Amino acid sequence: MNQTRTFLLFALLAVAYLLWQAWDQDYAPHPPAEVAGTSTATVTGDATPAATPTIANTAGTSEPVAAQLITVTTDVLRLTIDTRGGSIVRSELLKYPVTPRTKKNPDPAPIRLLDDNASDYFAAQSGLVSADGAAPDHRAVFQAAQASYELSSGQDTLNVDLTWTDPSGVKVIKRYTLHRGSYAIDLDQQIDNGSGKSWDGNAYRQLLRVDRPAPVYSNFLQRISDQSRYGFFGAVWYSPEQKFNKLPFDKFEKEPLQNQVTGGWVAMMQQYFLGAWIPPTKEADTFSTAMVNETGNAPRYVIRAVGPQISIAPGQQASSTAQLYVGPKLPDVMQTVAPGLELTIDYGMLKIFAEPLHWVLAQLDKLTGNWGVSIILLVLLINLVTFKFTNAQFESSAKMRKLKPRMDALKERYGDDRQKMQQAMMELYKKEKINPAAGCLPLVITIPIFYGLYYVLRDSVELRQAPFFGWIHDLSAADPYFVLPVLYTVVMLAQQWLMPQAAGMDPTQAKMMKFMPLMFAVIFLFFPSGLVLYYAVNGLSRLLQQWWIIRRSEATQAKTA
Repeated sequence: MNQTRTFLLFALLAVAYLLWQAWDQDYAPHPPAEVAGTSTATVTGDATPAATPTIANTAGTSEPVAAQLITVTTDVLRLTIDTRGGSIVRSELLKYPVTPRTKKNPDPAPIRLLDDNASDYFAAQSGLVSADGAAPDHRAVFQAAQASYELSSGQDTLNVDLTWTDPSGVKVIKRYTLHRGSYAIDLDQQIDNGSGKSWDGNAYRQLLRVDRPAPVYSNFLQRISDQSRYGFFGAVWYSPEQKFNKLPFDKFEKEPLQNQVTGGWVAMMQQYFLGAWIPPTKEADTFSTAMVNETGNAPRYVIRAVGPQISIAPGQQASSTAQLYVGPKLPDVMQTVAPGLELTIDYGMLKIFAEPLHWVLAQLDKLTGNWGVSIILLVLLINLVTFKFTNAQFESSAKMRKLKPRMDALKERYGDDRQKMQQAMMELYKKEKINPAAGCLPLVITIPIFYGLYYVLRDSVELRQAPFFGWIHDLSAADPYFVLPVLYTVVMLAQQWLMPQAAGMDPTQAKMMKFMPLMFAVIFLFFPSGLVLYYAVNGLSRLLQQWWIIRRSEATQAKTA
């Protein structure tokens, strides 16, 4: 197999993959954008036969009491808490701007993950339910001591208390604890039973969000260049037994979740960020999902974890704890937050290739401080490991280049008798000790690296808006001036010029070989610039290696003559 054919196969696989992704996004079944009517469905979260709480599947309320919004700021988060339910309705990730920082825009707005805007609605709710006692769910109105909280310099933790009191004597304090440098938030619902009877109920935590709005594109090429639309967007959950599971929004009604889980978590995830409720590791929770249809609004999707029954005698206290993670999908961080949470960095079937590539790049970045330089060093490392195989490939190519006049003579001798010509060529290869399949192994290595690195660049938040040098401010986005795709095209043309055309090649195939660099140029125009950087540097280093081997072969041939 010669190198031109391996490149052709590689190009066809890449094009087929992109077309399939675009088709899947545009024509695969999706839930309707808006459903009229109200939901009459309820979800029971009974962890024991003694309690059968019903949790309303709505973000609204029928209570006339006024609520207020509270702002909580740390060094990495700015939260907005609604005293109605004590729900976190906004979370701004202060270290992650929406657009890259530039001289014209040195302080861009931060990413807002949790959001109370209708088109991007995403809230983290929690509450208590009781079959026969007073309990504040996510619609009850709490009281707060102040309207804003801020983590002071030298302060490592920040507590935000919300209080709810019932005339029966039941009092609940919902306490959020935030930590410096952390996206993990501790929740403690403290229940003080000041009533004259036993209080029995359950604590629950849930995430409620709408599907992402459909993006608007001016053309097909702009559509396939938007890498964010290919990542998973929906609900996910984890259990020690069933591991990591995804539930797209269009399967909420067809495949509802209803599982008893100990040591797991529930989450809503998107390309780089996620929100996750994490119950205590030894607590048995009921995980469930529901779809809420509200009149005039887009459907909202709920994934919740309902805790076991809590029984509190009169005059006694108890509490229910959990942790909320709202932030970036950083593998080292999430491994310390909860088991399996790092699996939300979803590389799919190519995890076996993508994870090692990400690890190597991360180690190189620690040395260089630049992800682009790390990609270049990764190229050199891989080429060093595969040098023996690529060397054999180029030596075979150099020998074939030397034999081209003899192969042309065989082609002229046998004309259209392809079978005899192939037999004669194989005899010539055997005599000259040429292996025509020398290019196969580099292809076997190249394709997994290509797709693995593609997923790393697409889904690793560390590479989001990671600058290189000069005009490249984001290695996860396309090259704005197409310099790298053009460079790679020039390298391919040079490689094609140094490589002899296989004898007996069909004229149509020969034309495709000449057209292939242009096809790659179009494909790479819209790929992440970090991926194109990898292949431009890889192609350039192999071109130099190929040129050196050919020159050495010609020098040896001249010396022998």
